[in-house]
Amino acid sequence: MGYVKTAMLMAAMTALFMGVGYLIGGSGGALIALVVAAAMNAFTWWNSDRMVLRMHNAQPVPPGDRMGLYALTAELSRNAGLPEPKVYLIDTPQPNAFATGRNPANAAVAVTSGLLRSLSREELAGVIAHELAHIRNYDTAIMTVTATFAGAISMLANFALFFGGSRERMGLIGTLLMMFLAPMAAALVQMAISRTREYAADKAGAEICGEPLWLASALEKIAMGAARIDNHAAERNPATAHMFIINPLHAHKHDSLFATHPATENRVAALRAMAPQRGRSSGTAGRQMSGSRIPNTKNRGRAGPWS
Repeated sequence: MGYVKTAMLMAAMTALFMGVGYLIGGSGGALIALVVAAAMNAFTWWNSDRMVLRMHNAQPVPPGDRMGLYALTAELSRNAGLPEPKVYLIDTPQPNAFATGRNPANAAVAVTSGLLRSLSREELAGVIAHELAHIRNYDTAIMTVTATFAGAISMLANFALFFGGSRERMGLIGTLLMMFLAPMAAALVQMAISRTREYAADKAGAEICGEPLWLASALEKIAMGAARIDNHAAERNPATAHMFIINPLHAHKHDSLFATHPATENRVAALRAMAPQRGRSSGTAGRQMSGSRIPNTKNRGRAGPWS
């Protein structure tokens, strides 16, 4: 899969966006759609991290927090050859995490309080390493752009019914079909890109933390938690679901066209297949982190900045 397929999928998204603009207003509509897309992406490029963190009421975690979350993230960032990202905590019982930011120098990793309660230090290291892999691969920027395109295509498709040009070209039935099919096609492209990048981030994350089985174990626990615990902020903002390590909206079991993430079973199997190649204790991170646990956060009050 990799970047070639991702580039092809994003090109398809761009073409779809301009095609909807053309059906609405001809060549002028296509040009306007391109200008609107550029403006939306410019705004999203500079503000996406703050927007997403605000949606989930994420609170910053300072250096020296008593949980050791900031220090663990900093250690893994050095292993990955990245600048230290900002670290945030989301107060929700569902175990989950995501990364955001337009580039490695302006990135953030956010984890939920439920994740800290559910995972060992090694498993948490695997999750953070996965998110750092997204940052290093610029996946956070790619996913933001595709999400913006998907939203814009849906908006344009809904506008089509009120513009005479589209009805003259396709008729009323054709216009109605476009209203449903264009957003569906955009969602399929967005989901395909997300699934492509998750497998790549799993592999790179296992290499960053030094032990594929840590991430494999974490994915199994997160999937079980996400299946039974609601994430209310994610439910209110479903467009951000593809950013999480596991779908917070109770993911599809299989790698279907409409799944935002690959099936957890497939991801775990791929990680376990890596383990014999690397050994159970390979990597500097594996030697340094072995044997310790993140303290339990239960009954410590509302999650937020720690001192």
